[in-house]
Amino acid sequence: FAKNLAQQGVNLVLADVAEEELKEITIQLEAENKIAIKIVIVDLRDTDAHLKIMGAAITENCRLLIYNAAISAVRKFTDTSTNELDSLLQVNVSTQLKIVHAFARHLKDKEQKGGILLMSSLAGLLGMQLVAAYAATKAFAWNLAEALHHELKPLGIDVSTCIAGATLSQTYLDTKPKYSGIKPQLQSCEEVADYALKMLGSKAICISGFSSRLNYFFLTRVLPRKMAARIANKVIGKMYG
Repeated sequence: FAKNLAQQGVNLVLADVAEEELKEITIQLEAENKIAIKIVIVDLRDTDAHLKIMGAAITENCRLLIYNAAISAVRKFTDTSTNELDSLLQVNVSTQLKIVHAFARHLKDKEQKGGILLMSSLAGLLGMQLVAAYAATKAFAWNLAEALHHELKPLGIDVSTCIAGATLSQTYLDTKPKYSGIKPQLQSCEEVADYALKMLGSKAICISGFSSRLNYFFLTRVLPRKMAARIANKVIGKMYG
């Protein structure tokens, strides 16, 4: 997302806990593009993370918010500690909800048009074993964006969620999925980001990739939910079981 926007000449505020990596990408993007970048070193597990980000967003007069962060460990639910669940809820739900709320109120108070883009996942369409809590939080993001798409549109604030399938991010690769039978169509991070930004505001829910759109159609429109859940859970069970 940062590379895409930088190439369009958009100044950025980048927030992350990985300070060195954030500084490296900042130096690279500023050198390649005539833009200015402000960085915010913040742990999204902190209860006041949204305040730190909003402070920079207000100072820099930001009008586009992209929340592209999640904890997504593949693990049996009963093997997950309560501390890990707390971290997942804070990053995937609480901080996201607070920053979206604060950003929307800021735009409304300033009577400014803007946009909010959230990242969801095909995992959020159904209850999925081994990623049960993660899948539930992605369903939350999907429903939040869908509601706000309609509620904030009269204010000139575009809200969308991008539902992504298997994406070649480092996080996904680190899960070491094992494929049997049909291998899912893997998208690059650039493809997903390009599509999501292009579709922002035109649809409440946009699904990146033909394969993902086809899966979405069959899982939600063709198959009964019970059968869809059984098939999806069989697939993920083979990938990570």
